[in-house]
Amino acid sequence: MLNRMKYLVELLNKASYHYYQLSHEIMSDYEYDKHYDELVALEKESGTVLSNSPTQKVGFEVLSGLTKVKHDKKMLSLDKTKDIEKLKDFLGDKEGILSWKLDGLTIVLTYENGTLKSAVTRGNGEIGEDITHNAKLFANIPLKINFDKRLVLRGEGIIPYSEFYRINEKLPDEEKYKNPRNLCSGTVRQLNNKVLTERKVKFYAFTLVEAEGKNFTENKTDTLDFLSSLGFEVVEGYVVTKETVEERVLWFEKRIQESDVASDGLVMTYNSISYSNSLGETAKFPKDSIAFKWKDEIVDTKLIDVLWSTSRTGLINPIAVFEPVEIEGTTVNRASVHNVSILEELKLGKGDTVSVYKANMIIPQIAENKTKSGTITIPDKCAVCGGDTEIRMLKEGKALYCTNPNCKAQIVLSLAHYCGRNAMNIEGISEETLNKFVEKGFIEYYPDIYTLYEHKDEIINMEGFGEKSYANMINAIENSKETNLFNFIYALGINNVGLSNAKLICKKYNNSIEEIISATEEDLISIEGFGEVIARSINRYFNNQKNIELLQTALKYLKFIQEETKTEDTLSGLTFVITGDLNTFTNRKELQEKIENLGGKVTGSVTKKTSYLINNDIMSSSSKNKKAKELDIPIITEEKFIEMFLK
Repeated sequence: MLNRMKYLVELLNKASYHYYQLSHEIMSDYEYDKHYDELVALEKESGTVLSNSPTQKVGFEVLSGLTKVKHDKKMLSLDKTKDIEKLKDFLGDKEGILSWKLDGLTIVLTYENGTLKSAVTRGNGEIGEDITHNAKLFANIPLKINFDKRLVLRGEGIIPYSEFYRINEKLPDEEKYKNPRNLCSGTVRQLNNKVLTERKVKFYAFTLVEAEGKNFTENKTDTLDFLSSLGFEVVEGYVVTKETVEERVLWFEKRIQESDVASDGLVMTYNSISYSNSLGETAKFPKDSIAFKWKDEIVDTKLIDVLWSTSRTGLINPIAVFEPVEIEGTTVNRASVHNVSILEELKLGKGDTVSVYKANMIIPQIAENKTKSGTITIPDKCAVCGGDTEIRMLKEGKALYCTNPNCKAQIVLSLAHYCGRNAMNIEGISEETLNKFVEKGFIEYYPDIYTLYEHKDEIINMEGFGEKSYANMINAIENSKETNLFNFIYALGINNVGLSNAKLICKKYNNSIEEIISATEEDLISIEGFGEVIARSINRYFNNQKNIELLQTALKYLKFIQEETKTEDTLSGLTFVITGDLNTFTNRKELQEKIENLGGKVTGSVTKKTSYLINNDIMSSSSKNKKAKELDIPIITEEKFIEMFLK
C-alpha cells in the first residue's frame, strides 16, 4: 500500500508541475481525479499521509522569470464532490450561491486610490507571480475605479473558446495549446506583454477579499453587486437553497455546450458572510465553499483503428477511431490521442475496449484502455507523401513527424520558408497568398514559383491583386534567381539544417551543389559541428528521387553567386552563443555573420561544445548565463569579443 501511495504522490506532483508551471498537461482531468481520489482513500485506510502528498498542498512551487509576490491571505483549494445530494447536505437550511467554476487562471487584483496597483497569480497559494504589466491589457479589467481606498478581489483570467480556436489556428502544431486554460496561463505569464494585445484575455471576479472602509456583514451577493457597480464582470451565479439547487445544477449543465467559456464544474458557497466567517478552514480547504465537478459520462466502446493525420508543419497526429457512441447528447466516433507518448501509455490496439468521455463535457477523450493489447504500430512512412517519419521530443512528450519538406500536407509552410528572408528572400509572397496559389493549382512544389508568370491574367484578377502587385511579385521572383548557394540549401527546408549549417556545408564542398548531393553520411559527419542527426537528414533528403527531380528543375532558373574562398579562419573550431542586447553590432545576425565569416560557428543554446557565451549583461540570471556558469564556459561581453578576436 505504501509503495502505491508513493507512486501516486510522485505521479500527481509531476502532473501538477506540468499543469501549473509549464502550462500543459500530461494527463487528463479524469485521470488526475481518479488517481487523486485513490490516494485520498489509501491515506484514510492506512492513516498515513506522506509529507509531499498533493492532498496536503494548495498548489505547486512557482518557478519563472516573473517577480514573486507573497499573498496577504493564503489562497486555498476547494473540496470537491460529483454528487448533487452532497451539495444539498452541504447547504442544509442555509442559502448558497451556485456559480460557474471557470477553467482558467486565478488572479488577485489590488487597487489603491482608485488605480490598479497589482495583479498576482495564485501560484502555490502562498506565493504568486506579478503579472500587473499584462493584466493592464486584459480586455475587461478596469484600470481606474470609483473607489479611492484599498480594494482586493479575486477572479479568474480566461480565454474564450472562440478566441482559443482563432489563436490555435495560427500556431504551428508543436506550439498549439491543448485547451483554453493552458493558453490563458501561457499568455498572462508572458514576460513580453505584446502578446496580450493580440489575445482577448478576460477577467471574471468571484470574491471580494477587502474593501477598506466598507462593512459587508450580510450577504456575499452584496459584495458581488458592489464589484459589478465598480465595472468588474462577475462570474455568473445564482442564489439557491437545498430545495432548488438540483434544478439549478441541471440548468448550468444544459448551458455548457453553448457556453464560450470553459468550465470544469460549479462552485457552491454560503451566501451568509457571518456564517462563512464562523466556519474557518482546514489546512487545505475553506469550510464555506465546495466545488461540484461534472460527473463524466463514460461509455465503453471498441477501438477500430488509429489514423495518422499529417498537419501543415509535418506533425503527424494519432486519432483514435472507435465504434460510435452517444455521450452528453451527441454521437462521437473519434478522439485525438495527442501524441506518441500518450498512445504508448494507453497501449492501444485494434479491437481494444476503451472508455470514452468528454473533457469538460465538450472534447472527446479516451479515459482508459481496458484491454491494452498495444498492437498499434507507429508508421515509418507518411500516409500523405510516403516520406520517412521520425520521432522527436517535444515539451509534452514524443511526437511523430514527416521528414519530407515537400509533403503536400505541409507544402504551404514549406513554400513560405523557401520564400523567407534568410532563404530565397522573395518579398511580397505571404503565406496567405501561397495558400491561394496552391488551392488554384498554380503551385504544387517550390520550382513552380518560377512559372507563376504563366498565370498572369488569373493572378491579376484575384482579390488583393492587380497589375502593380503582380509586377512587384514577379520582380521579386526574378531578383531571387541570383543568390548564394547556402541560402538555397537553407530554403530547401531540410530537417535540422539552419542557415548556419547550410553555410558550413557549402564551405566544406566549395559551393558545389553536385558535391553536396553526392556527400555520404560519413563525409557529412566530418564537418565541424555536424552530428549523426544532421548528417542523416541531409543524406536522406538528397537520396530521395523526388527531391532531386525538384532540385534539378529549380536549378534551371537559378544562378549562384561565386564567392571568393575565405582564407581567414581566426575563429575556426570555436562555437559561440549570442544573447541579450548588442551595442557595436547592429543586431545578432550581423555579429553571427562576422563570426561565421571568420570560420566560427553560432548556435542557439549553450552546451558543453560551446566555446564562449557573448552577453553584455554578464551578471544576468538568464538561463543561458546559468548554463554557461554550470558548464564553466566563459561569458564575454561584445567589447571583450572584439578585443580578443577582431583587433
